[in-house]
Amino acid sequence: MNIGTPLSSSALKVMLLGGGELGKEIVISLQRLGVETIVVDRYSNTPAQQVAHKQYVIQMTNAEELEKIINLERPDIIIPEIEAIATEVLLKIESAGISRVIPCARAVNLTMNRKRIRCLASEELNLATSNYAFATNLEELQQKAEQIGYPCFIKPIMSSSGKGQSFVKSKNELTEAWDYALTSGRVANLEVIIEGRIDFDYEITLLTVRSLDENGNAITSFCYPIGHKQISGDYVESWQPHPMSEVALEKAQYIALLITDNLGGLGIFGVELFVKGDMVWFSEVSPRPHDTGMVTMITQYQNEFDLHVRAILGLAVDVSQKEIGASCVIYGGLDQSAIIFSNIDKALLVPQTELRLFGKPESFAKRRMGVALAYADDIKTARHNARLCAESIRTTTVD
Repeated sequence: MNIGTPLSSSALKVMLLGGGELGKEIVISLQRLGVETIVVDRYSNTPAQQVAHKQYVIQMTNAEELEKIINLERPDIIIPEIEAIATEVLLKIESAGISRVIPCARAVNLTMNRKRIRCLASEELNLATSNYAFATNLEELQQKAEQIGYPCFIKPIMSSSGKGQSFVKSKNELTEAWDYALTSGRVANLEVIIEGRIDFDYEITLLTVRSLDENGNAITSFCYPIGHKQISGDYVESWQPHPMSEVALEKAQYIALLITDNLGGLGIFGVELFVKGDMVWFSEVSPRPHDTGMVTMITQYQNEFDLHVRAILGLAVDVSQKEIGASCVIYGGLDQSAIIFSNIDKALLVPQTELRLFGKPESFAKRRMGVALAYADDIKTARHNARLCAESIRTTTVD
């Protein structure tokens, strides 16, 4: 692997499609290794754009605009960081040999669509999943929901961070769930997945890294499992490691290996799994760093962003853990631009804590604006301290 000088003819150029808080950390990891970074998103001054060498603003689902920017910059590597992308362009760009897509264009195309990835996991790889069906209109949704049974989950096939997801207890709630999915999905042509509820003990994210060994062969490494708490499909807390039986862990790693081997390419995958006793079900997979994996910024020697970058560049990775730790989300609390964070000094008096404030240019009451991190001798203490640190932060408007 050769890395030149940023903003010169020798530069190794990496383009991120999407520039949120996860993308910001990827850019930081890339720049530590002297890589030139370009961030493309639908609005300006995103967290990742604030630290990148260059930024562009386009409609990410507009294939013509996306292809134009890629051909203008001719990046060596493209990293999709969000779901709402014209993925057909990435297939075209990769097949033409213009850029290498991470982990590969096929994996991005599959995983950004719940229908495609669920059918791959369940019908091709024979992995255990919840019962599921798909619907393209309200009448079909009503029919399929009856077949799956209540309670069930209704989700757009393309969305993120819980957007458009509903937990439905009876047929009387289907119209509202359909309307919510219609307004919150990432694409105009709506299709939803209906998922049966699994009676699980807990859910985990298993960060799975595909990298190269010294002979250039692809190998797979697993971080310690990450437990997490979600509200309305969006993560609010995570911790690492999450305790689980040896049998369940082996099954989880087998499922993660099977799905990521099929997807191929290099980089980190966030594999989401449901666990009950020694039983494990596949839920979803993201072909990039995962929001629940932000806890690795305090628990691992190489966090998930460093691992992603090193794997992409063909460098050795180290998934070992240095601390027990937890993360807790900091919400904006306000629908306002240019908010002020206060009480930071008090928040960081909580023992063994750190803060990451993302720098998003606009706040919403339930928008993730930062994360508190804590390490401790046990999970309970780490979670308590991360929550206490996060809850100490105050947001106010500019006078």
